[in-house]
Formats: sequence, C-alpha cells, structure tokens
Amino acid sequence: MAFAGIDDRNAIENEMPYDQRDLPATLYGLLSRTAAKFPNNNAVSYQIQSGATDKAETLSWAQVKDKTTQAANLFRALGIGEKDVVAYVLPNCHETIFALLGGAVAGIVNPINPLLEPEQIASILRETNAKVVVTLRPFPKTDVAQKVAEAVRHAPNVNTVLEVDLNRYLSPPKSWIVPLIRPKLEGKEKIAHADYKNFNKELDKQPTTLNFADSDGDRVACYFHTGGTTGMPKVAQHKYSGMIYNGWLGSRLLFTEEDNIMCPLPLFHVFACHVILMPTIASGAHVVFPTPQGYRGEGVFDNFWKLIERWKITFIITVPTAISAKMQRPIDADVSTVKTAFSGSAPLPIELFRRFEKATGISIVEGYGLTEATCLVSCNPPSGEKKIGSTGIPFPYTDVKIVKGTADGPVESAEDEIGEICVSNPGVYAGHTYTEAAKNTDLYYFDKYLRTGDLGRIDGDGYLWITGRAKDLIIRGGHNIDPAEIEEALLGHEAVAFAGAIGQPDAHAGELPCAFVELVDGASVTPEELMAFCKLHVHERAAIPKHMTILDELPKTAVGKVFKPDLRRNAITRVYNDALLKSGLAARVENVIDDKKRGLVAQVEANGISDDKIARVLGGFTRPWELMPSA
Repeated sequence: MAFAGIDDRNAIENEMPYDQRDLPATLYGLLSRTAAKFPNNNAVSYQIQSGATDKAETLSWAQVKDKTTQAANLFRALGIGEKDVVAYVLPNCHETIFALLGGAVAGIVNPINPLLEPEQIASILRETNAKVVVTLRPFPKTDVAQKVAEAVRHAPNVNTVLEVDLNRYLSPPKSWIVPLIRPKLEGKEKIAHADYKNFNKELDKQPTTLNFADSDGDRVACYFHTGGTTGMPKVAQHKYSGMIYNGWLGSRLLFTEEDNIMCPLPLFHVFACHVILMPTIASGAHVVFPTPQGYRGEGVFDNFWKLIERWKITFIITVPTAISAKMQRPIDADVSTVKTAFSGSAPLPIELFRRFEKATGISIVEGYGLTEATCLVSCNPPSGEKKIGSTGIPFPYTDVKIVKGTADGPVESAEDEIGEICVSNPGVYAGHTYTEAAKNTDLYYFDKYLRTGDLGRIDGDGYLWITGRAKDLIIRGGHNIDPAEIEEALLGHEAVAFAGAIGQPDAHAGELPCAFVELVDGASVTPEELMAFCKLHVHERAAIPKHMTILDELPKTAVGKVFKPDLRRNAITRVYNDALLKSGLAARVENVIDDKKRGLVAQVEANGISDDKIARVLGGFTRPWELMPSA
C-alpha cells in the first residue's frame, strides 16, 4: 500500500491492532526470518575510502546473521547476560553492526559517540555499568583508541576491551604502510581491570549457531545516550518492541528486498541504527555505509553522486547540512535509480529543499523522531502531499497530541494551536524512558504520552509542524548541544554575572551556539576574551560559541530567569542583517514577531529590494521571514 496521507495511515491501522501483527518478539527472531528468506541477498556494504572504484566489502543476510550470532556468543562468554551492557565506541564499519546487533541479542548494547571527549565517554560507561567495550585498535588520523583507553581507566566496571583493526579494509600499499605508522597506545597495560583482545579473532572462535536461548519475549535491548556533554548524561532505554516497530514501518511503507539505501550517518545515532538498519533487517533491503565517518569522511561529498551510481541507490538518507554540501558539487553521475531522499535530525530550509529537488529531480521527504521514542514519529507522505517545513503525518499506530500545561492540568490543544508535542506509540517505553528513575518524573501526560519538549501544532490536514523547543536545546547539524554547558562555563569567569546561550540561525548547520552575557558591576572584559575563555572551558568543541554579545542587562523573567526568546530575536536580527549586508542588499530586519503558528518570524523592510532577491539570501535559514506589513 502506498503511504500518501491520513487515509492510508488510517487504513493500515484498521487492518488489525498492532499487537496482532505477525512480527517476531525479538531482534534475533527478526534477523533470522530475513536471513532465511533472503540468505544470499546483499545486506550491508562498507568501503573505508570514498572513491567510486575503491575496495568495498559486501555481506549477505546469511553472513550478517552468522556474524551477529558469533558476536552474541562472544559477549555471553565474556559474562554478558540479558541485563548486562556492551558498549561500543566505533566509527562506521561492519564490526560496528556486529557489536550493535550481537550486543542487543546477548544483553543491552550501548552505542557511544566516538567524537566525545574521554571524560564524557567515561561518564556514560559508568552510568550504564558497561562490562565490555568494543572500540578501535590505534589507527592513523584518529584518536578514538586513545580516548577510550583513558575513559576505561575511569570506568571500573569494564573488564574487557575488544579492538577492531580497520587496516583489513585497506588495499596495498596502504595496508602495508599502516602497521609502520600505527600510533602506540601508551599505558593500556596499566589498566589492570580490563583485558584487551582482538574483536575479529575472538569472533572467529565462536560458533555460528546461538549457544544460548534467545530471549523469550520483549525486553530492554539498547541504551542510547542523549547528550553526554556534561557529567550527567541521560540514557534512554529501547526495547525490542520499539526497534521492531521502526523496522516494520520501514518495511511496510518504504523498503523491499530490491532496494539499495545510502546511509552515511553514524551508527551511534538512532537515525542510522533504528530508522535505517532496522527496516533493512525487516525488509531484506541492502544498506551502504561509505567511510568510517560517513558524511564527515574524506571525499564523501566530492564522490557522493558517483557512489550513488556505483551502488544503484534507490533511497538516500541525509540531513540538512549534508544536503547543503551536496548542492555545492556538480551532479556528475547517473542518479536515475534514486526514488527519494529522506531528511531528518533538524529542520530543512525551504530554499534548500527547492534547490535540491530542482537540481536532482529527487523528492525530499522530511521526518521527525527522537531518541526517547526509539525514534520514528512522523514523516511527509512519500506518495502524497509534502508540506515543506512540516514533519508530515504521524505513522500508523503513532498517536500524537499537542498538549498545554495549565493550572488545572494538561489540556489538549485545538487545531493549529501551539503546545507541547506528546507521543504514544510502540517505541515509547512509558514510565521508563530513562535509566534513571528520577528523570522520568513529569515526563508523561495521561500516563502514556511522552512529553518531547518540542513545541508544535497539528493543522487541519493532520500534518505536524514544529515551532520551537521547550527544552532550549541547540541543534547544530542534528547534534544536540545543552546550552547549560556553555552558560556554566561562562559563569566561571570572574567578570560574568549572568549568561544565556542559544542557537543562532545558520544556513549550513541550522543552528550554531552563541552566547549573551551581563557583566558584574564595574567589571571589564571583551567579547574576544570571553570567546577565548570558552575555548578553554567548554569541553565539547561543537558547543563553543560562535558569537559573543555583551549586554548592559540580559532580559529576565519576573523570577530572574534569563528570557531566551528576546535573545533569539536579537540573534535572528543580527544574523539575517549580516547576511543581507554581505549580499549587498539594502533590505533589513526591523522586527522579529512571535507568530502563533510559525514561532519567531523576522519582519523585513524591503527598501525597494524584490522578494526573490531577499528569498535567495534568507531562504537558506530555517526560521521564517516576511515583509513588513504596510503602514
């Protein structure tokens, strides 16, 4: 059945209740079913370099099942039971998939972002009580192994570190050179509580038949950290049922065993793990992961269209920052096999949407999901009307309510009325979203609807629109940044009395962190000095502010809290006017209003400049704009 709108969604729901669908109860059951149906079909492909003729390794579904089985057996042999944790800190490669799937079959798997600093990785390892860590063997041009060694030193529960050597993916002469220039991992012998072993060698010792009983039903199988930029990460719990629901959605609505999916997204993130890998397992489709860093990999954007042609890709998985980068390269290959590009993680600017579709002839489908819901919530219908700027309609069996908190309790909002987006579906583990019980307090409305912290509305056609974030998170290219980390660092400066951090609009990343400060009476410091201070004291590189503003007084609420909507108005005005000035246009933002449906909207005085010229400059930003109303 096509997925073209609300009627199709409702028709699927009316076929039967979700819990009556013929779906395996466990991940291993789902993988086994697909491997039995399509044993020799291509399942996953990986190439460590980005060239269209570079060496690649492709595994069949039978091989993926065998490797997953070996990994699960290995983890059980290392003491991992159903409630024990296997963490992995890895770039993309086939071993990352084995660690993910095998860890979730044997126990609970905990993917960790390898770009985090050692203290952040250690904090997550302690929070999840991980016993086994799978990570890189030292390799040129990456410090993942060194960071993990330092993290393990401060995570006493870890007893085994399994190393993956990426050298096996290289061809001569590079594969000959790596052993000669491989960095030394100093001090790992001093980590008395952890044994270091070769992951692939240990896998090869294990049988390809599961040597323990698979779980007899649904259970927690994954821990995904949200943030990790401070010493107190939130860890979301994902059950088999949520993972399988994401898989079922993709296989029912989008993918078949004949599809080839390009996914240059990291396998520590729910987008790649649940939204892409689970549907490929459910459908028998083929997914390609180019380079360890995905879109960040050397040459990926330059070679992207040729990779599409090489693998005869039918679906592209992307994010707004990657779409922007692709538009700066010529389409130098045959991309006629592509049916659709899916964009998530952050809002897509309207102008970028239009430029991509015009240049490629490929339709973009925007969607919405979040880690706390095991991911998928809604998307623009692939076969129906795509409302640019909306996140589409809720998926089958996903119930979205827009709720306002009032003195008399939560109240459901009317059509087109803004409130908090709240979600109930098979991916929401109501009452137990986070590992730490206290973090689940006040997280739900009506006992089952997860409060996302996002503000939005549902229009008359049932489309969901996101208008803001109650949580104040800064989303830089799909990466969540907690403004508290920036603010706490700035408040450590002797001249700073108050600090407020927000995301300022950016045409490439969606948002970039910026900060506003109010100084102590009589103190003197320059924005440049404060920026330098942040480089030393903001631990996550992505969170370092890109702009610093010193105000005589920060706007505050009646109870003395920094009032961030006024800071956002300030940043929108500054950024948009800078962009107009650099483009040589006399138009200027004169006001930023809070629109009931669209959130903050920049009002522009055209000064004789045409709408089209202004749109070419401001259309690249996610926040909307309009011309000043006539007097």
